[in-house]
Amino acid sequence: MDVSLSQALLLLFTGLLAGVINTLAGGGSNLTLPALMVMGMPAEVANATNRVGVTVQSITALIGFNKHGRLDSTDKAPILLPTILGGFIGAGAAAYAPAGIIKPLLLGTMLAMALIILIKPSMIAPEEGTPINKVSETPSSWLWLLVAGIYGGFVQAGVGFVLLAALAGSLRYDLVRANALKVMCTLFFTLASLVIFIAEDLILWLPGLILAVGTLVGAHFAVKLAIKVSSKTLKWFLFIMTLCGCIAAMMN
Repeated sequence: MDVSLSQALLLLFTGLLAGVINTLAGGGSNLTLPALMVMGMPAEVANATNRVGVTVQSITALIGFNKHGRLDSTDKAPILLPTILGGFIGAGAAAYAPAGIIKPLLLGTMLAMALIILIKPSMIAPEEGTPINKVSETPSSWLWLLVAGIYGGFVQAGVGFVLLAALAGSLRYDLVRANALKVMCTLFFTLASLVIFIAEDLILWLPGLILAVGTLVGAHFAVKLAIKVSSKTLKWFLFIMTLCGCIAAMMN
């Protein structure tokens, strides 16, 4: 697929914004998916091509969080297992599901997260000093992570909110460490979904790689911001991005 200069600039700009938004909260794909579809891609091709940028963004953010000591290393494998499994299931379903199901699923997820942040903010932003749970001690967290993986493999947009609900809400990580683990999970189930999408020949690589350049830059700067801002600021940023996700889901 040929990409014009104006299209390349659009992808770079939306990719940069998405890299920041996805690293700090979630919902950046609400920008990149419409940008890809404006170029004439069918929804399923845009959904698959978007994963190239998400993969590069996740690698960049993960390296940054690890460099600054914000990536918890004690429970990685139990956290990753259900999300990777879910990613394969969700991507397999996305390859054959009707496009009309994506919008109500996305909107429902965004509305649920907005209500959680307003009604019970401690579920998504634990108080400082709250003990961290292990996956083996909280069986419900395994189900949450599996659901997040399925959702992310299926649609990607808004999966950060679902992962934060599992990592901060169920396992009780603070928002910075939850974001770091969220990025780790996103990387691995996105790689799982890429396998499916590559096998189905759904990815357009040139626009995907241009988008990835933007997400790389955005994620790099977002990590620096995440480790400096307060948990309260991150919580309100998360809430605002959730509302933006609701609006985007209704408009698309």
